[in-house]
Parts: sequence; structure tokens; C-alpha cells
Amino acid sequence: MFASLGTWRRDTFRALRHPQYRRFWFSQLLSLVGSWMQATAQSYLVLELTGNNSAALGWVTAAQFMPSLLLSLFAGAIIDRSERRRVLLSTQITLMLTALTLAVTTHLNLVTLPLVLILAAVSGTANAFDMPARQSMVVDFVPREDVSNAVALNSLSFNVSRTLGQAVFGLVAAAGAALFGGTGLSGGSGESVQGLAFPFYLNVASFVLVLYVLATLPFPVREFGGPRRPVISDIQEGLRYVRGTPAVGVTMALVALLSLSVINFNVIIPYFARAVYGLREGGFGAMNAAFGAGAMIGALWQASQRDPARNLRPGALIMLLSSAAFAFAPSALLASLVLAICGFGMLTFLISANSTVQLTVPDALRGRVMSVYSLVLMGMGPPGALIVSYLIGKSGPLGPHLGLGVVVGLGALAVAGLWVRLPRGVVKVGVPVGVPVEVQGAKR
Repeated sequence: MFASLGTWRRDTFRALRHPQYRRFWFSQLLSLVGSWMQATAQSYLVLELTGNNSAALGWVTAAQFMPSLLLSLFAGAIIDRSERRRVLLSTQITLMLTALTLAVTTHLNLVTLPLVLILAAVSGTANAFDMPARQSMVVDFVPREDVSNAVALNSLSFNVSRTLGQAVFGLVAAAGAALFGGTGLSGGSGESVQGLAFPFYLNVASFVLVLYVLATLPFPVREFGGPRRPVISDIQEGLRYVRGTPAVGVTMALVALLSLSVINFNVIIPYFARAVYGLREGGFGAMNAAFGAGAMIGALWQASQRDPARNLRPGALIMLLSSAAFAFAPSALLASLVLAICGFGMLTFLISANSTVQLTVPDALRGRVMSVYSLVLMGMGPPGALIVSYLIGKSGPLGPHLGLGVVVGLGALAVAGLWVRLPRGVVKVGVPVGVPVEVQGAKR
């Protein structure tokens, strides 16, 4: 048994044997705990400011992800012609400053919904460059045979931090209320929101470690040969690759369609927790953490797989079925248990999709192709958030339960329509016709 446990541990965490990746991974884990505390506090803050208005939560989510829709393709072209360290340092400093602004204004009782919208848009702009840069960087620290494991471990750190950040949100907010005190804001619930500044301050502190690691980590030197072409030409080259590679194109199409529908848990969970089940800080954080715990288990399971890309179909089905069960769960406790299954299914699906893309794309196109992936995953967030918030809102045509049932139905139609064309694992393919010779000869 102990031998089997040792083998599982070595297989599951094999990418961490590379020192540079290990440093980066642990720094991201700590920073993301702060980021998830902030995200949870921001959702709670918006609902408090607006009296549990799902449309306001949808608009903040749209503001946060709209830059990915508008800028991701340009970001990928810029990343492929820039030093990734410089890009990441710029994005992390920007995110730290937005967190600091949110912390100070909440602490001083000056925060307003328009300010939250502006800060969400600024942080979304930084993330439009940050996400494809971080995903492209995996190949800088691990050899090809460990890329899929590193992708899964990145998702694991994301969801371990989600679970920890959301689970401790209630305690941190309570501690902040004891530290800062304060009075309620007009237009909200009348209760103090100044305690929500404490999670924002902690997130600011977490960025310091990440900036130190990025500044001291030895990034490999990248060669940028040949004359610089227009950015539009680089973007077109990446799009031609996606369109000409069925395994990548169909996978991204399904990610886009599910991101428009069921992968909008950042709207669904806060609204159901606060407006449907009437939970306060502790229960609100616990329900979010239940989803994160399931996602963490899904990431661990995928990290132990030698070919995580083969779980694309099972992950999508688990996510859809559990989301349908959540829509009609009669209690907050049962809903939280079902949410853990939702998280497991979503991470199984997304890691499979990411691994399919990462292990297929040539390195010279990695930034541009991963920016398309960011576009379909994050860029579909704004319209998806608005659609979902309208359908599940109490003022919508169906109400929360039936509205979420319709959202799940739309996701099921997308899966059914693409089912037979989805890859069953990583398929090594050649570079499509129309992609330049220098890309065809790039190191894979």
C-alpha cells in the first residue's frame, strides 16, 4: 500500500521535481489564496451595496472579463514577441494596485458600485495578458513529458487556493469587522462592509512574494529571429492554426459554448448562496469553498493521469448533471455537496481541454494559441454572466431554479452538438497548411 501511495505521489506531483517550476508554483499558490479571498469579498460587497441584485453582480463580472474578450488575441501576439517575465511583472503590479485601491476605499467607507466596476475592468485588462503569459510559461520550466502534469498542477494550485481563500473568507471578514468597525452603506443591507477591506489588504500582501519570485526566477532566454511583422499578421497566424487543427478547434469551440452557459459559477454560486439560501459570511464562504474543494479533487485526479486529455467528455457530463441537481437542491447543505461534484466535473473538463491544446501547439505559436484559449474561456464571461444573471434573477422570466435549469440545458445542447468530433486524448498533428515554415520547424 505504501509503495502504491509513493508511486501515486511521484506521478501526481512529478512536475514539482523541477526547482524553477516548484518555486513558481508555491508562490502562485500563496498569491491565489489572497486573490480568491478578494474575489469572494468582492462578490459579497456588490450584493451588499445593491441589496442582492443579481444584475449588478453580472455587470461586475462582465466588466472583469470583457477585456479578455477584446484584448486576448492582441495579448497573445505581444507575449510571443516579448519577454514573459516583463509581461508578468507588469500585470502583477497592476493587480496589486487595484487590490490596494479596493482595500483603502472599503476601509474608509468610500467604496461604490461604479468604483468596483472600474477596478474590475482594470484588473480584467491585466488578466487578459497575465493568463496566457502564465499558461505559456509552463514549457519554460518543465520538459515536454511533464507539461500535462504541470498544467494539472497549475489548476490544482488555483483550486487549492480557491478552497482555502473562500473557506477562510468569513473568518477574515469577521476579523476585519473587529479591526475596522464602521457603519453600513446607504442602498445596501445597512450592515457594515468595512470588514471586507481586510481580505483586500491580505491580497495586496500576497503579491509581494510573487513579485519577488518573478524578479529572481531564472527565465530561459528566448530568441526572436526574423523581422517583426504587424501584430494583425501574428494574430491571423494563430487563428489559422486553431482553425486548421481539429483537435484544438473543436475543443476550444466547446469551451466557448460552455463558458457562455454553465461555466458561470462566479455568478451562480454567490447569487444562490446570498439571495436563494440567505447565507451570511460564514455560509457564503463555505458554499464557495465546497465548489473549490471538488475542483481541487478534480485537479489532483487529473494530475495523476498520464493522458488527462482523454477525460474531456466525462468532465463535461459530470459538470452538466451536477449543475442540474444544484439548480433544484432543496437546502444549502445539499446544494453545497452537489457543488463539490460540479467543481470536480468543471476542473476535469478544463484540464483536459487545456492539456489537449498545450500538447498539440508548436512552441512558436504558444502565446497566440493560448490567448485564443483565454478568449474562449474568459472572454465569453461577459455575455455569459449577463445571460445567466438575467435567467436566474428573481426578476427574470423563470426565477433562480428554472432559470439555472435552462442554462444547463443550453450547455447540454453544446456538448451533444460537438460530441462525436471531440478528441479522445492528445493527438499529435502536423502544422496546418498556411502556417509559415519557421513555425513548422519550431521546437515542440
